[in-house]
Amino acid sequence: MGEALLAGLLRTGWVEPGQVTIVEPDASRRADLAAAHPGVALATEPVDADGAVVAVKPGHVIEACRALAGVRVGRVLSIAAGVATATIELALGAEVPVVRAMPNTPALVGVGASAVAPGRWASDDDLAWARDVLGAVGVVETVPESLLDAVTGLSGSGPAYVYLVAEALVDAGVLAGLPRPTAEVLAHQTLLGAATMLVEQDRHPAQLRADVTSPGGTTAAGLHVLERAGVRGVFQDAVRAATERSIELGSSATKL
Repeated sequence: MGEALLAGLLRTGWVEPGQVTIVEPDASRRADLAAAHPGVALATEPVDADGAVVAVKPGHVIEACRALAGVRVGRVLSIAAGVATATIELALGAEVPVVRAMPNTPALVGVGASAVAPGRWASDDDLAWARDVLGAVGVVETVPESLLDAVTGLSGSGPAYVYLVAEALVDAGVLAGLPRPTAEVLAHQTLLGAATMLVEQDRHPAQLRADVTSPGGTTAAGLHVLERAGVRGVFQDAVRAATERSIELGSSATKL
């Protein structure tokens, strides 16, 4: 997720390569990052910075923040799933402003969906900085921190749910007789078109669905199968499970 955010920021021109330092202790990973992002500085230890983005696995957040405590950092944006701002603030060991966020991987292509929550020491300016960073690669919502695990379950993990739907639609098209390349083009463009209409027309999904569904028609027959199979409940269960896992990861990180 950290690299997706970086790539999105570089792609949109929000930041220049020379203005960024990636801290990566693993030599092999540093080599990969250097090849993927020419001009970006790489280091094995944190450096002084006006702002730092913590983009590590939840179990490594405390270690990373303790390392940041040894340098001058103006503020911190954490995109680690489940780890509370209070835990990050404690690891930093000073009144460093912290904003916690949950972006998603479509930030890589400038259409990410993120939510942010300010910590104890974060000012309106710090929150605006975090929103500006994430807003360069998509939309940003501000929520209470108590809702960030739900954000993780919905939009953080959500792209994977959509990709699974895309796979299923393509396979269904092939099963119905379409050549796979044709099924892929049609399924992917259908998802893109539907999502674009949801965003641009500002209409409830149920209204858009009704527009496609003629009484006794083909769409009604297909929707009947999906509703009978409990697709709504399956998605609800998936978001709930991902939300609960985010809570578990944060709890485990706090105990380290």
